Amino acid sequence: MREVADLAGVAMSSVSRVLSGHPDVSPAMRQRVMAAVDSLGYQPDLLAQSLRRRETLSVGFVVGDISNPLQSQIALGAETALRSRNYSMLLTNSENEPALDTSHIRLFQQRRVDGLLLSLAAEDDPQTLALLGAVETPIVLIDRELRGDVGRRASAVLSDHRSGMRDAVGHLLDLGHRRIGMILGQPMRFSRERLEGLKDAYEARGLAPTYAVVEGQLEPRHGRAATQTLLDAAEPATALVAGGNQLLNGALAEIQQRGLRVGGDLSLVSCDEISLTQLYQPPIAVVRRDTRALGRRAAELLLSQLESQEEGDDGRMRSTRAPETVLLPTEFVARPSCAPPAAPAAA
Repeated sequence: MREVADLAGVAMSSVSRVLSGHPDVSPAMRQRVMAAVDSLGYQPDLLAQSLRRRETLSVGFVVGDISNPLQSQIALGAETALRSRNYSMLLTNSENEPALDTSHIRLFQQRRVDGLLLSLAAEDDPQTLALLGAVETPIVLIDRELRGDVGRRASAVLSDHRSGMRDAVGHLLDLGHRRIGMILGQPMRFSRERLEGLKDAYEARGLAPTYAVVEGQLEPRHGRAATQTLLDAAEPATALVAGGNQLLNGALAEIQQRGLRVGGDLSLVSCDEISLTQLYQPPIAVVRRDTRALGRRAAELLLSQLESQEEGDDGRMRSTRAPETVLLPTEFVARPSCAPPAAPAAA
């Protein structure tokens, strides 16, 4: 750093302010310092800087299943927002195993990350909740609800699954469907809200609850098994709603195996836009949301917590900002996969 200061003809404190991204630096000063940095090939000692500042400028992101395209888009949105403020993001994948959630959170504690973004594999795992109860760094939950003190202390970015699903099911009901089958993943917020949207649509039209719901794991195998159950029932579903793109993959595999025509023999709605929903013939109706915005907004909430921290009497940094919860919209997009119920086959 001394060599950079000498070459730029400025004080070491000026070099420090430029390299730390301090706002109180003139453009001319920043340009002189960065020219010297480039000329010397200087690399700041990030560990030493973090020890002085008592921060690592890093954030830990626990993802339940990175193979899900939605999760990768959420992570991209978060990383882009963090990078713009000179934070790095460390990403771990729990493969839908709550025990790995706990292991990853411990790892991030050891690495002294400044905050946590959590898209957990489960909302009710006792070990995860106990561990988070002792975490002092700021936490932002992504489309998850945690009970007790942990949930109250954490900020959250949530998707309004309920309203989008209410519109989707309402569309099917208005087309004449009454036996709608819903395939849901594990009992977490997104599943609960989608189920409430289904109920809302029936109740708004004064209809008896003639729907059927099959819950399980958020994976193609469950999507296929649930589709079998709903189509083999005494009164088979005339329309299916897949509560997730991985469930959609399994549902389509079973539909194709049976030689059924989507939008003809059976109507179909999925949740969240992926390339398959647009490229499949006919294109599949979806309840969609801006997943990249979900990650970006989560990162922004975390940054607001980090930037409002003050040192307490015990020397620990704590945010002075109250936790926030943000609800982002969803929308139903009607497509040719939805049509009036097929006429019953002649006896």
